[in-house]
Amino acid sequence: MSFGRRRFLVSSSLTAAGLAVPLASLWSRQARARDYGDLVPDIDGILDLPAGFSYTVLEERSDPMDDGYVVPGRPDGMACFEGPDDTWILMRNHEVSAGDFSNGAYGVGQAPPEAYDANAYGGVTRVVIDATTLTRVSSNLVLTGTIRNCAGGPSPWGWLSCEENVSGDHGYVFACPIDAATVVNPDRIDGYGRYNHEAAAVDPATSICYLTEDRGDSAVYRFVPDDPADPFTGTLQALRVMGQDGLDTSTGLSVGDTLAIDWVDITDPTPVNDTVRDEAQAAGAATFSRGEGIWFHDGEVFIACTNGGPAGLGQIFRLVDGPRSGGIELIAQSEDSDVLDFPDNIAVAPWGQVFIAEDGDGDNYIRAITDTGDVVSFARNALSDSELAGVCFSPDGQALFVNIQGDGLTLMVTGPFPTDPGGSDETGTGDEAGETDDPDGSGTGGGTADGGTNGGATTGGEGSGGTAAGSGGSGGQDDQDGEGCGCSTSDDPSAGLAVAAGALVVGLHARRGPSQTED
Repeated sequence: MSFGRRRFLVSSSLTAAGLAVPLASLWSRQARARDYGDLVPDIDGILDLPAGFSYTVLEERSDPMDDGYVVPGRPDGMACFEGPDDTWILMRNHEVSAGDFSNGAYGVGQAPPEAYDANAYGGVTRVVIDATTLTRVSSNLVLTGTIRNCAGGPSPWGWLSCEENVSGDHGYVFACPIDAATVVNPDRIDGYGRYNHEAAAVDPATSICYLTEDRGDSAVYRFVPDDPADPFTGTLQALRVMGQDGLDTSTGLSVGDTLAIDWVDITDPTPVNDTVRDEAQAAGAATFSRGEGIWFHDGEVFIACTNGGPAGLGQIFRLVDGPRSGGIELIAQSEDSDVLDFPDNIAVAPWGQVFIAEDGDGDNYIRAITDTGDVVSFARNALSDSELAGVCFSPDGQALFVNIQGDGLTLMVTGPFPTDPGGSDETGTGDEAGETDDPDGSGTGGGTADGGTNGGATTGGEGSGGTAAGSGGSGGQDDQDGEGCGCSTSDDPSAGLAVAAGALVVGLHARRGPSQTED
């Protein structure tokens, strides 16, 4: 690799409160979580990718949409759903601050009657993609009048969009239907609480929703429905480490440390002031340093804390939950910004490989985790130092989607992804681009395609592409409201990234991707 990569450290298992989940169960030759090769400079200077991969710019800020509005700026969290008639539905947040009409879908005084707040310009847009031709079909505004819709998550009920702002009557999660071809009235979920929301992840078997909060002293929450059939009526709770009330998880933990947990009830989930985490901490809840990306996959929840750890460069936790208790394990802790710098959005591909988007200073990457325990670079923002956001996959794993937030671009990346988790891809040998399904290295792997074009997009072919200087957020976050926090980097670049091997390789057999909803 031309960029830093480190071998992960191995931990044994996640055992807490009688809940045993051996990491060995995650370590399988069928996981096909591979290294995609060196990044090749993009001749157009937008996104560097491995050879054989290409991107298409689906939409750009201020492009006209099919409903008469324009594409808002600052695209952030996304999820891709299976749509009707062989389509994909990409639901996309826009982290637009209050009053920032320059990044809105319409001008001052032009808010539609469905707007949650006529003076706010954040919201959600919907992009329909032909799953056969991989071309854009249409786009439209779904939710508007909200503030700083940062991340969210897929759910059986559609897209969950989270507000990272608690001014006025804001700070909520909104349910957004994927079939909304026009602006809809806001569907606010009060049960999920009012606080500085970041992301959400739902267990479809129980309808429990796990939620992160972007604060330096945030809590990790879950919402437990009284009845899974009525998913928005129930109890909001915060995570507590058993026997260690008020534990600060950002310091003092080593990779592989496993903690038994339970949950404390939040009695006032929608306070007038930003006090939900204060109530949680008073009841003994643990604190996390800027909880951001969260993803549910195969009974486990992966959580990214953007500036946790002794170097302030990020942590990743793995949570296995039970009705009353469970366990949480620190599976990654960055000590080298060249390896992982401010992990933000996190997603598990349909074949079980974890991808992480960075929000650090300078160059930002999409990192991937291989089944040998290496952290590798899958993509680099060559256009600016803006964060990469919204990383997610199509339901069948053919395409990866990502936003370059500050530049207002939504990209679709295609190429030789290992879309068949338990079998073989097209061609190639086990020691080439793909991984082998046989322990001796024989059999077919996921061969790479030659360079080419896809809708005029550049590929990882020959040539050099310069980078254009751009503006990024202070302290590693492109943050208009000044809510981000600056963190120092490690002075020891050899420290690398410590990770529990295999903990980030999940989903060992073919199944529906986590970004799909049930019929």
